[in-house]
Order: sequence, then structure tokens, then C-alpha cells
Amino acid sequence: MQKSGLVIVIFGLLIVGGLAVSLVENQTTLEGINQGNGRVSSTETVTVSVEIDKETTPVGIFAVQVMEFKENTISAKILDPSNIEIISHKINEETIEKEFEVFESGTHQLIINSSDDDGIYVTGAIGSLPDADKKLILSTISLSLLIIGMIGLVVVGISMIRNRKRLV
Repeated sequence: MQKSGLVIVIFGLLIVGGLAVSLVENQTTLEGINQGNGRVSSTETVTVSVEIDKETTPVGIFAVQVMEFKENTISAKILDPSNIEIISHKINEETIEKEFEVFESGTHQLIINSSDDDGIYVTGAIGSLPDADKKLILSTISLSLLIIGMIGLVVVGISMIRNRKRLV
């Protein structure tokens, strides 16, 4: 009985380890991404700024989520450090995510505005594109630890039930 208790603790620790690696993965993914939210209308905008280094990341990413979606009312644009518009995009769905090319290092801005007089709540994020290799490695480790831990707990549980039936 003590052996099975130790094995349960070990598999439980594998699950906890998998969750911890998952948290690190999320931090790594969101590293260098700034978020902002607020109401946009014909008189209000939401602006989110971030420093992007062209040498480190030649590709940036932005995302916009609209809470009370109305078609053809919301638009987003990206400005480079010289305040030159890189991308302008009409938001025709509740959530969009797009990449853009980084032409120069410095502060890039995501500006979200609306043509609607009523305020619409939006959330925006802009930053450098996360390192795909690092994300893949961390997610593989996390998923592996979680699966091994879960399967181990199921196997130990089944073997404990079988042993009890034999004793009775």
C-alpha cells in the first residue's frame, strides 16, 4: 500500500510539473506583447504601444477582439516609429489576429477606432511574433508530463481496484 501511495505522489508531481511548464510557456508566448482595452466610438480610440526591435523580430503580430460586434464599424491600423501607417484593417469578425512586417526598430502602435456613435468595448494586443521553436518545445514537454502523469494515475487506480477485488 505504501508503494502505491508513493507512485501516486510521483505521478501527481508529474502533472504539477506539466502545469508549471505550461505557465512558463504562456509567459514566453506573451513576452513582448502589450495589451490594452477600452471603449471605442466616433470620438474615442484605443491605442496600444510596444517596442519592437527589427533585428530580434522582423515580424510583428496584432490582435483585436470586439465584445459587441457590429459589422463595418471597427477598424485597426498599425503605425511604425515614424508614424507611417503599415497596415489598415476593417474588423469584420469578433476576433482577428494578423502579422505585419517590422521595417524599423522602435515604438509601434495599434490604433483601434470606430465609426459608430455608441461605444463598443474592444481589446487589442500588439508585439513581436513569439519564437515558434521555443513554444513548440515547451508545449511538447508540458503535454508529455501531463499525459504521463494522467495515464500513470489511471493505471495505479486500476491496479489498486484489482488488488482489492483479489483480497476480498
